[in-house]
Amino acid sequence: MAVYTEVTDEDVAAFVAEYDLGSVRSLKGIAEGVENSNYLLVTTAGPHILTLYEKRVAEADLPFFLGLMEHLAARGIECPQPVAARDGQALRRLAGRPAVIVTFLDGLWPKRIQPWHCQALGGALARMHEAGADFAMTRPNNLSIEGWRRLVADCTGRADTVQPGLAEGITRELAFLESRWPTDLPTGLIHADLFPDNVFFRGDRLSGLIDFYFACTDMLAYDLSICLNAWCFEPDGAFNVTKARALLASYRAERALSPAELAALPLLARGNALRFLLTRLYDWLNHPPGAFVRPKDPLEYWRKLRFHQHVAGVAAYGIDP
Repeated sequence: MAVYTEVTDEDVAAFVAEYDLGSVRSLKGIAEGVENSNYLLVTTAGPHILTLYEKRVAEADLPFFLGLMEHLAARGIECPQPVAARDGQALRRLAGRPAVIVTFLDGLWPKRIQPWHCQALGGALARMHEAGADFAMTRPNNLSIEGWRRLVADCTGRADTVQPGLAEGITRELAFLESRWPTDLPTGLIHADLFPDNVFFRGDRLSGLIDFYFACTDMLAYDLSICLNAWCFEPDGAFNVTKARALLASYRAERALSPAELAALPLLARGNALRFLLTRLYDWLNHPPGAFVRPKDPLEYWRKLRFHQHVAGVAAYGIDP
């Protein structure tokens, strides 16, 4: 989450007046994330989240994202719900942007990841995958391997200003992945961005998942490998096999992984490490002036990529194949 588009008090008041939410009490920008402009909106009806969709999110994809949240909630997955205005429409416009109000999800995201967080996450991810199995809509993953070549082309000219040799390294890694990327693994609805700041806890209980604006149709095991990278490395860059074991074991307790999915995990982890390296690198090199949020360090994912390049098999993640 972040803030790129500022809104006036008058515009927000007029916008909220179209809902049965009472009057505006406060509006505060949320300075986390990189994709959309997000505000904590408090009205006399309580707290909500107001999101203005920025240019990276295609307006044509918004019915998919909003419909998915409604679908998952109907199947018991705790996630925000779009709020409809009095005319029955949830998707509207504010300050020249598509905008929506969603319900407020109670909880806090974990700042210091413990193995039990990873255990709770694994089960929740598997249940989300199962709940999405009958979602009628599909959306291609525009940030899967087919989209990485464009990002490499956009970044290689200046990549070495971030780290010498980075341009050659990402070009070589893309060629490796393109020659080996799997095409026959089970696919379905994936979150594709389930970082710790998109998972809320209340005490020792996982209370919900947020930010479905990268959700798409892709390999289910790819979603799991994203969580391996996002949750199982320590701040000093060391891989925590205990966390990985907890994540994978709890996922497998809810949804079985095929032998082919298990065997592919190291390659999938390399792939999503490159994906997040590239998008972070692009944002680092093209940081919009005046944005309230700092771009994230792309080299964090270069180091994660280097770890997976030396993994011989899934046993390195703490489980038997």
